[in-house]
Amino acid sequence: MTYLLQTNQLTKSFKGKEIISEVTMHVKKGEIYGFLGPNGSGKTTTMKMITNLIKPTSGEIEIFGEKVMDNSVEFLKRMGVIIEYPIFYDNLTAKENLSFHCEYMGYYDKQSIDEAINLVGLKDIEDKKVKELSLGMKQRLGIARAISTKPELLVLDEPINGLDPIGIKELRDLFKVLCREYGMTLLISSHILAEMEQMSDTIGIIQNGKLIKEVSMETINGEQTEYIEVKVDNVKKAVYILEQHVGVRNFKIIAEQMIRIYEAKITQQDISKAFVQHDVGIESINRKHSSLEEYFLNSMNGEGIQL
Repeated sequence: MTYLLQTNQLTKSFKGKEIISEVTMHVKKGEIYGFLGPNGSGKTTTMKMITNLIKPTSGEIEIFGEKVMDNSVEFLKRMGVIIEYPIFYDNLTAKENLSFHCEYMGYYDKQSIDEAINLVGLKDIEDKKVKELSLGMKQRLGIARAISTKPELLVLDEPINGLDPIGIKELRDLFKVLCREYGMTLLISSHILAEMEQMSDTIGIIQNGKLIKEVSMETINGEQTEYIEVKVDNVKKAVYILEQHVGVRNFKIIAEQMIRIYEAKITQQDISKAFVQHDVGIESINRKHSSLEEYFLNSMNGEGIQL
């Protein structure tokens, strides 16, 4: 297995308190790695260590087959990075900002600037000063800057913040293109689980500074469970009917009015018929599949899907 990026027991302490604890992660060459976790879980701090913005207290980082040392800088020329909010020279145009960045990075293919601007959908505003751009446009410009030097590895911290649903879809499609057609490897943090589910090859889940799961989306999809979700007006009565009249034992109450039934042989018609006969009101009933969101929440709650 070829890993473009891997960490080993990566740990960071501030003022004697350990905030990142022995994180060992593996990002394969040519994949999109979705880095998930709630706010304050350690995503940004881990990414800052990977990009050498802050130094780890202990542990190792290896990128492009070489260990990252305190004075390592050359590897950064092969990376594109957005950590937290992208900062620009507000009085320069979008294109001038990209040109300045490429010159700083020692990358002199000016055609790549136009290509990056086109890829993120900013062609019509490339000559506007950055201070005139909206939050979403600045986010797109940050991605354009990150890809303008044709990096091998993209490290993107919450890159779709500030975008509307159309913009989010456009960037999701762009990330897939960068990975599949341009051969870039992407490490992306996000709290939008539905988007990560649609674009990621591997998922890493971090909680309280610890990497609690690292699993391929293929494995998650293979473990997905089909179930019937029914919303009723009386959960206690509905549960009694399921157990005593339908013979269902494998179910879970997930909300005040919501039940999930996991027995494959039971149909929606069986449940509806039993509830109607015993005067249980049904507000909705649907057959569904478990999602990345459920996998994530189960993992965070310590229930976990055992793989």
